[in-house]
Amino acid sequence: MDRRAVESLFAGAGEIRALVVGDLMLDEYLWGKADRISPEAPVQVVDIKREELRLGGAGNVVNNLVALGCRVTACSIIGDDENGQMLLEAFTSRGVDTAGVFVDPARKTSKKTRVLASNQQIVRIDRETRGAISAESERRLVEYIRSAATGCRVILVSDYLKGVLTSGVLAAIVEFGRGAGIPVVVDPKGTDYGRYSGVTILTPNRKEAEAATGIAISDEASLGLAAKQLLDGAALDALLITRSEQGMSLFMGDGEIEHIPTVAREVFDVTGAGDTVLAVLGLALAGGMPFSESARLANVAAGIAVAKVGTSTVTPAEIIAEVGRGHLDSDSKIKHLDVMRRITDEARARGQRIVFTNGCFDLIHFGHVKYLQKARSLGDLLVLGLNSDASVRRLKGEKRPLINQDERAHLLAALDCVDYVVIFDDDTPLHLIEAVRPNILVKGGDYTREGVVGHEQVESWGGRVELVEFVDGRSTSGIIEKIVERYGE
Repeated sequence: MDRRAVESLFAGAGEIRALVVGDLMLDEYLWGKADRISPEAPVQVVDIKREELRLGGAGNVVNNLVALGCRVTACSIIGDDENGQMLLEAFTSRGVDTAGVFVDPARKTSKKTRVLASNQQIVRIDRETRGAISAESERRLVEYIRSAATGCRVILVSDYLKGVLTSGVLAAIVEFGRGAGIPVVVDPKGTDYGRYSGVTILTPNRKEAEAATGIAISDEASLGLAAKQLLDGAALDALLITRSEQGMSLFMGDGEIEHIPTVAREVFDVTGAGDTVLAVLGLALAGGMPFSESARLANVAAGIAVAKVGTSTVTPAEIIAEVGRGHLDSDSKIKHLDVMRRITDEARARGQRIVFTNGCFDLIHFGHVKYLQKARSLGDLLVLGLNSDASVRRLKGEKRPLINQDERAHLLAALDCVDYVVIFDDDTPLHLIEAVRPNILVKGGDYTREGVVGHEQVESWGGRVELVEFVDGRSTSGIIEKIVERYGE
């Protein structure tokens, strides 16, 4: 998985609005110690030490999206009660749009109370309404979905079979999503998956897939049979079946299959892991990632979530760190422009001096290294703009570069003196300079100050241009000439 693409996704998450429709609930956790048996009955006595209230169900999906940096609109029906009020207050404090959360005095707001001792659940107490919402509530939801979904880039459906997602509500979601080209991602429940017909992708776990198809999934063959039944029966674009310690399996409508191994972690609690998968998968699809990469990212997030107790969120930093485990340090230094802009903004706020230089750096040699070391010594952070392969060809001819842009980027990022590398495709680095806003702009001594691209911009915000001499007799052209001279035959 490309770490830079993941960083870029989260950097742009604030531009993505997600509509979450489903069963909202509160999850209450009572933490305590259980070291004696009640004299009244053969049950444990739990001495409560701590209490915690979290968003659950579709609320946990909302909470995950907020933690990932998304803008979120929630849509559901709750009761006219204290739990409903607490839920709305929790959403408001997180900046969630609750205009689509309607109150029905005839219903209870779902609340699940879990009593835990030594990180193990002792008992769960549910207070909720499970019947279908009224015709009037359905009408209000459908009208709101049709109006609110226009500004959204993904619709996430979290079904806990508490009555909010009627056939009419689901039909309206599918109709709008398909018509607007917006992905509709659904975490399903129950055995009738025909009610989700036409959605983009479903995310059942193995047990849910077994219940919906009547097929016991014991190997890849039975898994494939169940997947085909679900894909065809619900007219899906894709199906993602989560399989606990066996990871996930992605099935595409065109027959393509990909099995994604689990991320090895100690599992503490699987509660809410499906909500995390739904949130991350939806965000990735909304951000333009293909199904395969989106599923892989959701798998990484799920591995982080199950290592926490209770319905928990995961953060971009946690996901990026996990993705980065599979890469060398050089990879972590290569950034997309949108991510680099945020990094330099933060560095500037800390008072760090940002140094910028650029070049093709084809066939990196001793002269390049000394030049970059000198540039780095001028400030606290060296950002290197690297010409892409296409840019090099335009500047130096069709025979260049000799080393492709990704290899050049990794070689440069492996140098201690280089803090970050950004590949740019323009003929000049002006756009990159304006984004990074360096304090010091460095070029070789064969330039004049006036001939350095970006010097006016840098000086306009109080920066300066530094010209650094290259080591004599060291150049890529010289190396090429020597190779041709010695091995030309």
